[in-house]
Amino acid sequence: MKTLIAIPARYASTRYPGKPLVALKGPDGEKTLIRRSWEAAMAVNGIDRVVVATDDARIADHARGFGAEVVMTSSDARNGTERCAEVAAKLPGYDVIVNLQGDAPLTPAWFVEVLVAGLAADPDADIATPVLRCDGRAVAGFLADRRAGRVGGTTAVFGAGGRALYFSKEVIPYTGRDYAADEPTPVFHHVGVYAYRPAALAAYPTWPTGPLETLEGLEQLRFLENGRRVLCVEVEAQGRQFWELNNPSDVAIIEQMLAATQG
Repeated sequence: MKTLIAIPARYASTRYPGKPLVALKGPDGEKTLIRRSWEAAMAVNGIDRVVVATDDARIADHARGFGAEVVMTSSDARNGTERCAEVAAKLPGYDVIVNLQGDAPLTPAWFVEVLVAGLAADPDADIATPVLRCDGRAVAGFLADRRAGRVGGTTAVFGAGGRALYFSKEVIPYTGRDYAADEPTPVFHHVGVYAYRPAALAAYPTWPTGPLETLEGLEQLRFLENGRRVLCVEVEAQGRQFWELNNPSDVAIIEQMLAATQG
């Protein structure tokens, strides 16, 4: 399957303006968030093309400076999926378009590889996205974020065959108990990577933003609200830690994880 990775990146983030150009220190020196995300995409096997998708000249110039291909998109895109839809329209001919979000530089290559394979194996799925089983430590961290009023990780629930039922910024499902730090739980962390079939991606911007997407602020809910099959593909951490950069406080967390991963 001919596969394109698009990395959507915007400067005008509500929670963290200028986020793609934030510098992150690692054993390999100081690099921006968007560069580290691009390097993560370039490490994925079986990908035919990787592009940065942005409407901001500062991000575009910086990305071109470290060797990335850039596709300029409009400022009208309401989220990364709509930005990826613009890329797919400009660069037709791909069987799968992967959205590797520009705030997820710790995404392991095998997450994307397993995701693309999962979509290829399920012809009824319109979109696929990875989920990672949480241990007690991860669930406790999510709950602490919510108590502090911070937007932390997104969780997912799914049914038979991995078909997604719902995604939420709350911790779901409710378990009613505490877990040991290393104990597996029934809570799954939704990893913000998506693999779309072109037809579903092209339809996405034509749908209005629904009430669930509006309430949760989660773009993938628009697919569910319009009856599309979203496949949750379970991935294995293989000892790696995963975190997205949502808030300024996440910089230190990601830098620690970079040190552990590359050190």
